[in-house]
Amino acid sequence: MTNMDPAKLREELLDNLHNNILGYWATEMVDPRGGFYGRRDGYDRVDIAAPKGAILNARILWAFSAAYRVTGRQEYLALAQRALEQIRDRFYDPDFGGVYWSLTPDGQPLDTKKQTYAIGFAIYGLSDYVRATGDREALELAIGLYNDIEAHCHDRLNGGYVEALTRQWEPIADMRLSDKDVNTAKTMNTHLHVIEPYTNLLRVWPDAGLRQNTAELLRIFFDKIVDKEHRCHLGLFFDNDWTRIDADISYGHDIEASWLLLETAQVITATPTSDDHAPDDHAPATPTSDSKTLQDKSLLDEALEVTRRIAEAALEGRCYDGSMVYERHSTGGYDNDKHWWVQAENVIGQAYLAAYHGMPQMWGQVEQSWAYIRDNLVDPKGEWYWSRSGGQINRTDDKAGFWKCPYHNTRMHLEILNLLDTIGVTSPR
Repeated sequence: MTNMDPAKLREELLDNLHNNILGYWATEMVDPRGGFYGRRDGYDRVDIAAPKGAILNARILWAFSAAYRVTGRQEYLALAQRALEQIRDRFYDPDFGGVYWSLTPDGQPLDTKKQTYAIGFAIYGLSDYVRATGDREALELAIGLYNDIEAHCHDRLNGGYVEALTRQWEPIADMRLSDKDVNTAKTMNTHLHVIEPYTNLLRVWPDAGLRQNTAELLRIFFDKIVDKEHRCHLGLFFDNDWTRIDADISYGHDIEASWLLLETAQVITATPTSDDHAPDDHAPATPTSDSKTLQDKSLLDEALEVTRRIAEAALEGRCYDGSMVYERHSTGGYDNDKHWWVQAENVIGQAYLAAYHGMPQMWGQVEQSWAYIRDNLVDPKGEWYWSRSGGQINRTDDKAGFWKCPYHNTRMHLEILNLLDTIGVTSPR
């Protein structure tokens, strides 16, 4: 709690969450044609001709579901339901399963490829809608999408998940998530955003197979993706057999993974599976509760150690003013842009160091990093800018769009508010 005013921090976060972020999406992004607009540019001009992306809509579903779950505000439930309808009625492929990558502005299939990353985010949004409402239909859809990933994308020989397939689940030449990525079979980014929805789904569907798949993903991170020989930075791009083909460092993904992977270990060890609470007399013997307790403790202890090291490696990218640079290239140069999502994840990662790794002094760092966001990225007219580039506001990139969603920043607020609750700083939401 060193150098932090927790009550002031809570007040500022709640104000920004309700009035700056979610209020913006409720008033500026609702499309009267159905769902949500696909884009507003860096000058806040709506682009009614922009395609509608699966990632954007799944993240909207997650954001309003989670905000309703935490705050109980009915207006958030209505927007979550609006997003749910888009995922269920427009993005879901009724013929082959999975979700389309994008839709036309009027909601018809546009790019029908199956990107594992996008399907993962649909599960993430649906599972939080279930957490918020208990809706059975949403749960069944989330489970169906999980089964689609497992049936078509899971590499059972080498472990992990392929990046992308065609609409009919056939191999596809260009597997890239974006034109900035390397065209390779497996990436850290997709695996991070598969373990994230699997963890969330496990909260509402304690299935033994899901638990095993989630634990295997955690093992892949610890054994394949985390480069323990180089300060526990994450590798970014891999061949099918997990040979790393890059040498860049993404500080934003490092700090994001540092808390998401710990959260996964916490959920795995805290969640009894269906096999645990509904035993079959004819099923093979399962480990005793004492054995399971020891296994869970070992997993959690390992996760605490590895995620602390990941976070400490990520903080190499933290600047004196509390901000975090984007990435370090293999050539030794840096991308010094201060991206909105990196700053949001920086705040959460530092708070996890304070809350779970015995570093209470990090609360002061949390407050400083939030102050950087508040003073440099928050647009008083609504939402956050994409980034600061060369000290200037970046208006080249979107205010809202295919990738600019109310996800990282909403999650930052909800995570910090939850952690403040755990240390006894409570107030009306």
